[in-house]
Amino acid sequence: MIGIIGAMQIEVDAIKQKLTKTKEIKIGSITFVVGEYNNQEFVIAQCGIGKVFAAICAQTMIMHFNPKYILNIGVGGSLSKNLNVGYIAISSALVQHDMDTSPLGDPKGLISGINVIEIPADKDLINKIEQAVKKASINYEIGVIGSGDQFINSVEKKDFIKKTFNAIACDMEGAAIAQVCYVNNVPFAAIRAISDNADGKSHVDYSDFIQIAVNNTLKVFSNLY
Repeated sequence: MIGIIGAMQIEVDAIKQKLTKTKEIKIGSITFVVGEYNNQEFVIAQCGIGKVFAAICAQTMIMHFNPKYILNIGVGGSLSKNLNVGYIAISSALVQHDMDTSPLGDPKGLISGINVIEIPADKDLINKIEQAVKKASINYEIGVIGSGDQFINSVEKKDFIKKTFNAIACDMEGAAIAQVCYVNNVPFAAIRAISDNADGKSHVDYSDFIQIAVNNTLKVFSNLY
């Protein structure tokens, strides 16, 4: 079984509609949809926005469904000149850009307990996703994705994340799911379809272009499986 998590309904609905033999299983506040696509079994969930909801969903999915890997899909903001709206960012690693114990002498982004800054994505998954994106004829970049409980809407914050963590895209959930997978030894990767440029106009761009980004995520999924 393969696990797929998205933060918003619009991000997961199109993939849910591709499944057959579906059933819904509600655990706590989360509804998990189990079904099949091309003879492969999936469990899909909408986690909600932000790192806490994302972590709750990932841990629940692992404990109840034991997926062989988890794929986090969704939209994100571009931090790279190579990623325009609709393009795809594939995670090589994920960081929590709002994690900061630097007053205690730690580097910014260090996650206490596991003592890493970058949580690596699974290399086999990265390769599979890259081939699927190529088949879908969508421009892409592989690199670090930065997550935090913030919708990035300023050039200053965008530049901070890009320069501090060498990140190519930002979101609000990926690194939390990655951390849960890391401590549970579950392979993980994230796909981010670019919906905005994470600058002073990102709130406008997001509303205008989210559907384009979601449609491109669906194209990647169709070529991945």
